[in-house]
Amino acid sequence: MLIFGLRKPICNTMDVYVARQAILDRKGDVFAYELLFRSSAASREFGGADASAATNQVVANALLNFSDSHLLGGKKAFLNFNRELLLDGLPLMLPKQTAVIEILEAVDPDADVVEACREMHEMGYSLALDDFLDRDGMGSLIHLANFIKVDLRSTSREEQKRIVDAYRPKGVAMLAEKVESHEEFEWAAGIGFDYFQGYYFEKPVTLVGRQVPVSKIAGLRLLRELQSPELDFHRIEQTVSADLGFSHKLLRYVNSAAFGRREPVASIRTALAVLGEENIRRWVALAALPALAADKPGALVTQSILRARFWELLAIAAGVRNPERLFLMGMFSLLDALIDRPLEDSLREVGVAPPIIAVLVDKAPESDPFARVRRLAIDYERGEWDGAATLGEALGITANDVVEAYTSALKWADEIVASTK
Repeated sequence: MLIFGLRKPICNTMDVYVARQAILDRKGDVFAYELLFRSSAASREFGGADASAATNQVVANALLNFSDSHLLGGKKAFLNFNRELLLDGLPLMLPKQTAVIEILEAVDPDADVVEACREMHEMGYSLALDDFLDRDGMGSLIHLANFIKVDLRSTSREEQKRIVDAYRPKGVAMLAEKVESHEEFEWAAGIGFDYFQGYYFEKPVTLVGRQVPVSKIAGLRLLRELQSPELDFHRIEQTVSADLGFSHKLLRYVNSAAFGRREPVASIRTALAVLGEENIRRWVALAALPALAADKPGALVTQSILRARFWELLAIAAGVRNPERLFLMGMFSLLDALIDRPLEDSLREVGVAPPIIAVLVDKAPESDPFARVRRLAIDYERGEWDGAATLGEALGITANDVVEAYTSALKWADEIVASTK
């Protein structure tokens, strides 16, 4: 889950939080994002007067960003609404081409709610039923729904299949939420779900024993080179030259507008010389990661790149020495998911130093500044605001520092992903 905070006073000082979680299609591509609203660090549900007030503020802010590719990347946005906000007409403030109005499971489908939903449906809005259970009285809403979301944690497999078999033939798109393992993803796809959401796509379960393809081996070799205090340009040149994909990526990168060269670079050796050591380290990390994730959901690559920049910016804000190491650590944090090996084994395979491994597998001392940055970033991603605030205070950075670092990293990561397609 990708999370950022919008700090805006509402009468008294109030922290308003928004979480962005990817919804993937059957190919593993991002179809949409769900924007989840929270009114406070302690809030875990979307409801009540405070949550409604916070939602009004966040929707107002989000509305300004619906055309901003850095928030949605041109994808749809699923937004949760309770009864009060549905009847207040708040969804009608949102662009119908982008917004999917998600009706929370606690909303009673009485006549007023059904009429509000019918109005939105007739205006061209897409509707989704959250945490769907096939209970009495839901027929009038099902008739209007474009999406049905089924919680894999709270329904049996028999019920999941029955719901898909009952409503998918009627043209309703089926979305499996809280997918937490590769096995669950395969099950849901096998019975006919169209879209998928859950922590599996943030950090998939490790699958042991698969052979690493050649392209991944080249990627691992390059990542291993990053661990040397001094780069071996000759070995890097050999590895890149032997792989057409890496050669193309390097020449495309060094000839991009960012370097402003009048004459194009045509050789791998010249490209490496133009980049220099620091830029080579960054390019290797960015180029090797998609190669490792060739058969994985694209969201994994985006999340790894986002973490790399987010962790680095947090380290800079906190004054941690060698913040560039946090960039590589963030990049490596999902390595287990990318090559289907346990994280500790994966890190050793690419030659990561033991102290860095200790940080990434959560075995470093609590006082380690790298470990604090990592825990702060992960708490923030997961919406564990109290833990993030405590760690931020220990590192000497404010909540605004964290928000700015995340927002900047999100923009940077989206630009990087777009430039490498």
